[in-house]
Formats: sequence, C-alpha cells, structure tokens
Amino acid sequence: MKELVEVIAKALVDDPDSVVVTETEKDKVLVLKLRVAPGDMGKVIGKGGRIAKAIRSVVSAASTGMSKRVVVDIDDQ
Repeated sequence: MKELVEVIAKALVDDPDSVVVTETEKDKVLVLKLRVAPGDMGKVIGKGGRIAKAIRSVVSAASTGMSKRVVVDIDDQ
C-alpha cells in the first residue's frame, strides 16, 4: 500500500523527491501518512478535497482483500 500511495503522489506533484509516505499499524488499522512539499499540498488535496478523496478510494479498493482497514492521512507538516 505504501508504494501505491508514493507512486500516485509522485505523479501529481512538482517535487517528487519530497514525497514521503510512512506506514504505521494500530490494532487492525494501517495508517499511511503522506507528506509532500508545502507548495505541492494543493495538488495532492485538490479542489474541495477531490484528489485526496480519489487517492483514498483507490487505496481502499486495492486493500479489499486485506484483513485490515487502510487509512490515508495527508500530513500538513
């Protein structure tokens, strides 16, 4: 899942080297924290949060076979 979020985020931003995804697991929840450069934050969130919602939908669809819930958190530093 971590790699999937990285690939999507790097395709969206101007500075792909600043994309960092950290993965933590709590109980049966996998939390993916996405960090990008401050100037690229709007590109990852999108107008009205549409891109962020789309990223979460893709990750949710990819995790259907897992026994864990996956949460994507976009960190504003």
